[in-house]
Amino acid sequence: MMSVVDEEPAYVSLADKAYQAIRDRLIMLDIPPMAAIDDAALARSLDVGRTPVREALKRLEIDRLVVSYPRRGTFATAVDITDLAYVSELRLNLEPLAARRAGEIANEEELVEFSELADLLDDIDFCSLRRDEVMRWDLHVHRAIYRAAGNPLLEDTLIRYGNLATRIFCIFLDRMTYFETHVREHSSLLRAIGSRNPGEAERIAREHVLSFDRAVRAVM
Repeated sequence: MMSVVDEEPAYVSLADKAYQAIRDRLIMLDIPPMAAIDDAALARSLDVGRTPVREALKRLEIDRLVVSYPRRGTFATAVDITDLAYVSELRLNLEPLAARRAGEIANEEELVEFSELADLLDDIDFCSLRRDEVMRWDLHVHRAIYRAAGNPLLEDTLIRYGNLATRIFCIFLDRMTYFETHVREHSSLLRAIGSRNPGEAERIAREHVLSFDRAVRAVM
């Protein structure tokens, strides 16, 4: 089965490599909330020096994924459930905008990619996947839409808040019976973009964010 790998630029610096790897460990809770960050151990596991890891941690602090305390060290941030309302409020406005923009300006290659990705999602038995694999599909779809929206500032903002939303979602995944339906909702969104129907894409994206918020609140 196709693996989930986001496209990367031809050249990725060691700091970027460290940032992407540590970021994904944090949002998927491989590094648990409030855990101490051992930069030396991270450097060894990523096969990079400690300097790129330290640079990555500075960026992750801006992303609200880690926090540093003088003389105490660096820690993964806690997952504060009260942040759900703030994150959902932002995503409720920005996710539909990105979906509309993607439906308006995505190039022909991207439109084909979205249609093919929708077909692929429909064929995957998500119940047979580990839950972290399901969430990686979720991230893959959202990041592809953000990229196709053609606004790097919007893309960066949505990735940041999408990452925070994913951490919250991962906290409650084990309590959700039908968690895979959240990813299946992407098919209609991808088809709307792929058929260049920005109004429908905007509507579906808004409902998708509301669905996420309801699903988490139902098990809190």
